[in-house]
Amino acid sequence: MELRGKTVLLTGASGGIGQAIALQLAAAGARLVLVARNTARLATLQAELVAKHPADHQIFSADLTNAQERQDLLAFVRDLQGIDLLINNAGISQFGLVAQQDYATQLSTNLLMPMLLTQTLLPELQRKSAAMIVNVGSAFGSIGYPGFTGYSASKFGLRGFTEALKRELSDSAVQVLYFAPRATDTSINSDAVVAMNRELGNQSDSPALVAAALVQQIQQNQARRFIGWPEQLFVRVNAVLPGIVDKALAAKLAVIRRYAQLSQP
Repeated sequence: MELRGKTVLLTGASGGIGQAIALQLAAAGARLVLVARNTARLATLQAELVAKHPADHQIFSADLTNAQERQDLLAFVRDLQGIDLLINNAGISQFGLVAQQDYATQLSTNLLMPMLLTQTLLPELQRKSAAMIVNVGSAFGSIGYPGFTGYSASKFGLRGFTEALKRELSDSAVQVLYFAPRATDTSINSDAVVAMNRELGNQSDSPALVAAALVQQIQQNQARRFIGWPEQLFVRVNAVLPGIVDKALAAKLAVIRRYAQLSQP
């Protein structure tokens, strides 16, 4: 998709990855609708975008798990004459053993919310001669990782939703893309996660690198993109020979469990 002149709705815009995506989309000439819960952070980002890449960038503060607020966003989008691209980027993560997990919140935010928002906005996207939906998943949406059972489940679900929706809309003008970064240097990762990754030698990427990869994927109309090595390899191995990954992660389990226990409130 050529981004210049396109209107893009980005959820989770006030987060680390979201802000980086917004900056790179604006640099590519897109007009942005920035959506998140924190109005002050949205306003700060809006001002930065307008200063660097002048355009009619809009902000909309909402809790998208709320049905009425999704309808309010729909009305806002209609007033703007629709959108060309929806990026479902908002998400949360929780590190801890099963007993520590808040499954309801993670599944609501990471899976149900993007599904329902897509359902709400799809008719507006279908009015366009060409449109796109991008769902931001994770490497953990293909590799179930100890200590992240809730997050992995939600991202596995988002990947399945994306795949099914892509096939359902394959004869339409709406493209559906899936983007899966690995660990990223943002506040979504607790101190315990950062320390664990350092001890295990797990690599992480900057938000700017992740955002650049996402924008490139959109511009190249690439259906699926996974970021990072050896994560890309593990995704493929896990799909066909999961026992190999079982053994690799079992060797790290003691370290993962130790940091998970340290993260208990």
